[in-house]
Amino acid sequence: MTAKDEILNGLADAVVKGDESKCIELANKALENNIDAYEAVINGCTCGMSIVSDKYEKREMFVPEILMAARAMNGAVEVLKPHIKADEIKETGKVAIAVVLGDIHDIGKNLVKLLLETAGLTVFDLGKDVVPEDILDNVREEKTDLVALSALMTTSMMEMKEDVKLLKEEFPNVKIMVGGAPVSQEFCDSIGADGYADNASEAIRVAQRLLAE
Repeated sequence: MTAKDEILNGLADAVVKGDESKCIELANKALENNIDAYEAVINGCTCGMSIVSDKYEKREMFVPEILMAARAMNGAVEVLKPHIKADEIKETGKVAIAVVLGDIHDIGKNLVKLLLETAGLTVFDLGKDVVPEDILDNVREEKTDLVALSALMTTSMMEMKEDVKLLKEEFPNVKIMVGGAPVSQEFCDSIGADGYADNASEAIRVAQRLLAE
Protein backbone atom coordinates (compact mmCIF):
# COMPACT_ATOMS: atom_id res chain seq x y z
CA MET A 1 0.00 0.00 0.00
CA THR A 2 1.35 3.42 -0.95
CA ALA A 3 1.70 6.28 1.54
CA LYS A 4 -1.16 8.02 -0.28
CA ASP A 5 -3.45 4.98 0.11
CA GLU A 6 -2.53 4.76 3.78
CA ILE A 7 -3.49 8.38 4.38
CA LEU A 8 -6.77 8.15 2.43
CA ASN A 9 -7.74 4.86 4.12
CA GLY A 10 -6.72 6.37 7.45
CA LEU A 11 -8.98 9.36 6.85
CA ALA A 12 -11.92 7.09 6.03
CA ASP A 13 -11.25 5.00 9.13
CA ALA A 14 -10.94 8.07 11.39
CA VAL A 15 -14.27 9.37 10.10
CA VAL A 16 -15.95 6.01 10.83
CA LYS A 17 -14.47 6.04 14.35
CA GLY A 18 -15.52 9.67 14.87
CA ASP A 19 -11.93 10.60 15.74
CA GLU A 20 -11.77 14.32 14.96
CA SER A 21 -8.16 14.89 16.07
CA LYS A 22 -6.98 11.97 13.90
CA CYS A 23 -8.96 13.37 10.95
CA ILE A 24 -7.28 16.77 11.34
CA GLU A 25 -3.85 15.15 11.71
CA LEU A 26 -4.33 13.05 8.55
CA ALA A 27 -5.76 15.98 6.58
CA ASN A 28 -2.60 17.94 7.34
CA LYS A 29 -0.52 14.89 6.46
CA ALA A 30 -2.34 14.63 3.12
CA LEU A 31 -1.36 18.23 2.32
CA GLU A 32 2.25 17.61 3.42
CA ASN A 33 2.37 14.63 1.05
CA ASN A 34 1.00 16.71 -1.85
CA ILE A 35 -2.20 14.68 -2.02
CA ASP A 36 -4.84 16.66 -3.88
CA ALA A 37 -7.18 18.23 -1.30
CA TYR A 38 -10.34 17.44 -3.27
CA GLU A 39 -9.23 13.83 -3.67
CA ALA A 40 -8.57 13.61 0.07
CA VAL A 41 -12.13 14.78 0.74
CA ILE A 42 -13.75 12.48 -1.83
CA ASN A 43 -11.57 9.35 -1.53
CA GLY A 44 -10.88 9.73 2.18
CA CYS A 45 -13.58 11.55 4.15
CA THR A 46 -16.50 10.77 1.87
CA CYS A 47 -15.62 7.07 1.71
CA GLY A 48 -15.69 7.04 5.50
CA MET A 49 -19.08 8.76 5.62
CA SER A 50 -20.45 6.33 3.01
CA ILE A 51 -19.46 3.46 5.34
CA VAL A 52 -21.12 5.29 8.24
CA SER A 53 -24.29 5.82 6.20
CA ASP A 54 -24.34 2.15 5.24
CA LYS A 55 -23.85 1.07 8.87
CA TYR A 56 -26.67 3.38 9.93
CA GLU A 57 -29.01 1.83 7.36
CA LYS A 58 -28.11 -1.62 8.73
CA ARG A 59 -28.67 -0.42 12.32
CA GLU A 60 -25.00 -1.05 13.14
CA MET A 61 -24.49 2.62 14.02
CA PHE A 62 -26.80 5.12 15.66
CA VAL A 63 -27.36 8.88 15.61
CA PRO A 64 -24.76 9.86 18.28
CA GLU A 65 -22.07 7.98 16.32
CA ILE A 66 -23.22 9.57 13.07
CA LEU A 67 -22.88 13.02 14.62
CA MET A 68 -19.38 12.18 15.89
CA ALA A 69 -18.40 10.96 12.43
CA ALA A 70 -19.79 14.12 10.81
CA ARG A 71 -17.89 16.29 13.31
CA ALA A 72 -14.69 14.35 12.63
CA MET A 73 -15.17 14.74 8.88
CA ASN A 74 -15.83 18.45 9.28
CA GLY A 75 -12.51 18.77 11.09
CA ALA A 76 -10.68 17.32 8.09
CA VAL A 77 -12.74 19.29 5.58
CA GLU A 78 -11.92 22.60 7.33
CA VAL A 79 -8.22 21.82 6.85
CA LEU A 80 -8.58 20.69 3.24
CA LYS A 81 -11.21 23.12 1.92
CA PRO A 82 -8.91 26.15 1.42
CA HIS A 83 -6.62 23.97 -0.72
CA ILE A 84 -9.28 22.70 -3.14
CA LYS A 85 -8.49 24.07 -6.58
CA ALA A 86 -11.17 26.19 -8.17
CA ASP A 87 -11.14 24.16 -11.39
CA GLU A 88 -12.15 21.03 -9.48
CA ILE A 89 -15.36 22.76 -8.57
CA LYS A 90 -16.84 22.41 -12.02
CA GLU A 91 -19.54 25.01 -11.64
CA THR A 92 -20.68 26.85 -8.59
CA GLY A 93 -24.40 27.23 -8.21
CA LYS A 94 -27.28 27.28 -5.77
CA VAL A 95 -28.78 24.03 -4.56
CA ALA A 96 -31.89 23.50 -2.44
CA ILE A 97 -31.94 20.17 -0.62
CA ALA A 98 -34.93 18.63 1.14
CA VAL A 99 -36.39 15.40 2.47
CA VAL A 100 -39.90 15.25 1.01
CA LEU A 101 -43.16 15.60 2.91
CA GLY A 102 -44.01 12.65 5.13
CA ASP A 103 -40.38 11.54 5.53
CA ILE A 104 -38.10 12.38 8.46
CA HIS A 105 -34.98 10.36 7.57
CA ASP A 106 -32.31 12.99 6.98
CA ILE A 107 -28.90 11.36 7.58
CA GLY A 108 -28.31 10.93 3.84
CA LYS A 109 -29.55 14.44 3.11
CA ASN A 110 -27.20 15.90 5.72
CA LEU A 111 -24.26 14.01 4.24
CA VAL A 112 -25.03 15.17 0.69
CA LYS A 113 -25.40 18.75 1.95
CA LEU A 114 -21.99 18.58 3.62
CA LEU A 115 -20.34 17.29 0.45
CA LEU A 116 -22.05 19.80 -1.84
CA GLU A 117 -20.81 22.61 0.41
CA THR A 118 -17.34 21.08 0.30
CA ALA A 119 -17.55 21.25 -3.49
CA GLY A 120 -18.11 25.01 -3.22
CA LEU A 121 -21.85 25.15 -3.86
CA THR A 122 -24.31 27.36 -2.01
CA VAL A 123 -26.71 24.96 -0.28
CA PHE A 124 -30.12 25.83 1.15
CA ASP A 125 -31.05 23.07 3.60
CA LEU A 126 -34.85 23.05 3.73
CA GLY A 127 -34.88 20.19 6.26
CA LYS A 128 -37.08 17.10 6.45
CA ASP A 129 -40.82 16.53 6.00
CA VAL A 130 -40.82 19.57 3.69
CA VAL A 131 -44.05 20.83 2.15
CA PRO A 132 -43.89 21.49 -1.63
CA GLU A 133 -44.65 25.21 -1.16
CA ASP A 134 -41.41 25.68 0.80
CA ILE A 135 -39.40 24.17 -2.05
CA LEU A 136 -41.15 26.35 -4.64
CA ASP A 137 -40.66 29.44 -2.45
CA ASN A 138 -36.94 28.78 -2.18
CA VAL A 139 -36.52 28.49 -5.95
CA ARG A 140 -38.58 31.63 -6.45
CA GLU A 141 -36.77 33.75 -3.85
CA GLU A 142 -33.19 32.44 -4.17
CA LYS A 143 -33.15 31.74 -7.94
CA THR A 144 -32.00 28.23 -7.09
CA ASP A 145 -30.37 26.29 -9.96
CA LEU A 146 -30.81 22.76 -8.67
CA VAL A 147 -33.23 21.03 -6.29
CA ALA A 148 -32.11 17.81 -4.58
CA LEU A 149 -34.94 15.68 -3.16
CA SER A 150 -34.57 12.71 -0.82
CA ALA A 151 -37.05 9.97 0.08
CA LEU A 152 -36.20 7.08 2.37
CA MET A 153 -39.58 5.37 2.41
CA THR A 154 -41.60 3.93 -0.47
CA THR A 155 -44.65 5.84 0.81
CA SER A 156 -42.87 9.18 0.40
CA MET A 157 -41.81 8.42 -3.19
CA MET A 158 -45.24 9.55 -4.41
CA GLU A 159 -44.66 12.87 -2.66
CA MET A 160 -41.35 13.15 -4.53
CA LYS A 161 -43.21 12.55 -7.81
CA GLU A 162 -45.63 15.38 -6.94
CA ASP A 163 -42.78 17.75 -6.03
CA VAL A 164 -41.06 17.10 -9.36
CA LYS A 165 -44.32 17.72 -11.23
CA LEU A 166 -44.93 21.06 -9.45
CA LEU A 167 -41.34 22.22 -9.93
CA LYS A 168 -41.34 21.34 -13.63
CA GLU A 169 -44.61 23.19 -14.17
CA GLU A 170 -43.49 26.38 -12.46
CA PHE A 171 -39.71 26.35 -13.10
CA PRO A 172 -39.01 24.32 -16.25
CA ASN A 173 -35.34 25.38 -16.31
CA VAL A 174 -34.53 24.25 -12.78
CA LYS A 175 -32.69 20.93 -12.58
CA ILE A 176 -33.94 18.27 -10.16
CA MET A 177 -31.97 15.37 -8.74
CA VAL A 178 -33.38 12.61 -6.54
CA GLY A 179 -32.02 9.97 -4.20
CA GLY A 180 -32.74 7.75 -1.22
CA ALA A 181 -32.84 4.03 -0.46
CA PRO A 182 -36.03 3.08 -2.38
CA VAL A 183 -35.35 5.46 -5.29
CA SER A 184 -33.83 4.12 -8.52
CA GLN A 185 -32.75 5.42 -11.91
CA GLU A 186 -35.95 3.95 -13.36
CA PHE A 187 -38.09 5.84 -10.84
CA CYS A 188 -36.11 9.03 -11.52
CA ASP A 189 -36.80 8.68 -15.26
CA SER A 190 -40.48 7.85 -14.72
CA ILE A 191 -41.18 11.02 -12.70
CA GLY A 192 -39.20 13.31 -15.01
CA ALA A 193 -36.33 14.22 -12.66
CA ASP A 194 -33.01 15.17 -14.30
CA GLY A 195 -30.58 13.10 -12.25
CA TYR A 196 -30.28 10.26 -9.75
CA ALA A 197 -27.53 9.39 -7.29
CA ASP A 198 -27.39 6.21 -5.22
CA ASN A 199 -24.83 7.53 -2.73
CA ALA A 200 -23.44 10.80 -1.39
CA SER A 201 -20.22 10.93 -3.41
CA GLU A 202 -22.13 10.17 -6.61
CA ALA A 203 -24.51 13.02 -5.69
CA ILE A 204 -21.68 15.54 -6.06
CA ARG A 205 -20.82 14.29 -9.54
CA VAL A 206 -24.48 14.33 -10.60
CA ALA A 207 -24.97 17.85 -9.17
CA GLN A 208 -21.92 19.20 -10.96
CA ARG A 209 -23.00 17.59 -14.25
CA LEU A 210 -26.50 19.06 -14.00
CA LEU A 211 -25.21 22.52 -13.09
CA ALA A 212 -22.77 22.46 -16.00
CA GLU A 213 -25.49 21.61 -18.54
